[in-house]
Amino acid sequence: MAAALLPGTGMTLSGAWQQVRGPVIVPLLRASVLFCVAMSAMLFAEKVYMAVVVLALRLLGRRPERQYRWEPMRDGDDPELGSAAYPMVLVQIPMYNEREVYRLSIGAACGLSWPSDRIIVQVLDDSTDPVVKELVQVECQRWARKGVNIKYETRNNRCGYKAGALKDGMKHGYVKDCDLVAIFDADFQPEPDFLSRSVPFLVHNPDIALVQARWKFVNADECLMTRMQEMSLDYHFKVEQEVGSSTYAFFGFNGTAGVWRISALNEAGGWKDRTTVEDMDLAVRASLKGWKFVYLGDLKVKNELPSTLKAFRYQQHRWSCGPANLFRKMVMEIVTNKKVTLWKKIHVVYNFFFLRKVVAHIVTFVFYCLVIPATVLVPEVEVPKWGCIYIPAIITLLSVIGTPRSIHLVIFWALFENVMSLHRAKATFIGLLEARTVNEWVVTEKLGDTVKTKMPSKALKKLRMRIGERLHLWELGVAAYLFICGCYNISFGNNYYFIFLLMQSIAFFIVGVGYVGTFVRQ
Repeated sequence: MAAALLPGTGMTLSGAWQQVRGPVIVPLLRASVLFCVAMSAMLFAEKVYMAVVVLALRLLGRRPERQYRWEPMRDGDDPELGSAAYPMVLVQIPMYNEREVYRLSIGAACGLSWPSDRIIVQVLDDSTDPVVKELVQVECQRWARKGVNIKYETRNNRCGYKAGALKDGMKHGYVKDCDLVAIFDADFQPEPDFLSRSVPFLVHNPDIALVQARWKFVNADECLMTRMQEMSLDYHFKVEQEVGSSTYAFFGFNGTAGVWRISALNEAGGWKDRTTVEDMDLAVRASLKGWKFVYLGDLKVKNELPSTLKAFRYQQHRWSCGPANLFRKMVMEIVTNKKVTLWKKIHVVYNFFFLRKVVAHIVTFVFYCLVIPATVLVPEVEVPKWGCIYIPAIITLLSVIGTPRSIHLVIFWALFENVMSLHRAKATFIGLLEARTVNEWVVTEKLGDTVKTKMPSKALKKLRMRIGERLHLWELGVAAYLFICGCYNISFGNNYYFIFLLMQSIAFFIVGVGYVGTFVRQ
């Protein structure tokens, strides 16, 4: 009897599918294709525009030193003033249980070339591990004995996370004497000449609030995942930040490796912890007050990329969710602002937030990992060739051209970015809808010199997780969906989508079973 029901059940399901397919599925899928193609075209126009601007900047030789006044700080120009001619600089180093990197960051900050009576190094230690706390405090005392004006500051809670620590650090009495504040995360190691190259922009240009340096990655060759990260971040620093600085004098503060004018920081309202991107929040508010920013692409600060997939995913969640949530909170404030030009408001709302922080994350996953595979199952819906091949190919090439040494990895980069778009899209929706985990903050784990010195035995074993921790069900689910669509395309399709679908399915599967960012090269 059960066997007799199966054919009828099959016919019922088939009939229901046919009834829904024509009037519901096909129109919805066509609308999705149209929407995604339109979004892709917008991203394409943005990428081409920025490429043209960067090319023009290179051809014209337009450097920040030519755009703004810059003169080196000189000793002895005025004997009566002496070191008083130098602005007082506060160097803040926020940290949280940074066992592996605290010495590197503190040592680099204490080694900055600046008159000793015109600089204060402030270590903001939010560590909950008493052993790490003691190690950091001892390191600060060691530098203090060498004559460095270094302050070790703690607080009773982690309210506001990094923003809360920075805000609390600005409340100390000695900060009132400071003109500028340089900020370095715990894994950042500025070169001794960092201040002498960046501060003159702030000294000689009273309308500049921020000078941002570029990140240089010390562990980019550690594994394939870090190479992929380098390619994405190189584009951000070599193109996005460069264009924002040169054309609009606005870009997002990266939260570290930058120098702020304290008066501008205070005028903008100081640090706020309403989102997980307190750095971007401050930059937008300062920009709306009319302040300008300068990006120095040739001033590099060494730092570390996340070496494990777990750390990278948490970082990407924060970097995707925070901007979307900040966009939700500030869009009307930006639109109604009276101090900045209409052109700058359009850039901030449309280019900076809508395209790069919302559309880019959502369309990458929805279009390439959901909609295009779905059109294989519903052949009545076609995707224009320029929308699914030419535009994505050009966008990909323009995105990786900033890292010539890794150009041969472009296919792997595109597949990996599509996999990560799953989490970025999810985080973007969480930020826009202000869902439960919108303010989730997990500090990105740093390994420091662990990989080079301790990894061969015990440390490597710690990275080998149990099978349950290594499996990622979201990735495995998408991998299965793409595999089914790819096999269907081989059997019944009349195009070659299966090449992309099966390759992307393999990429999702490899990440899903925990074979990316799990084993770090010794």
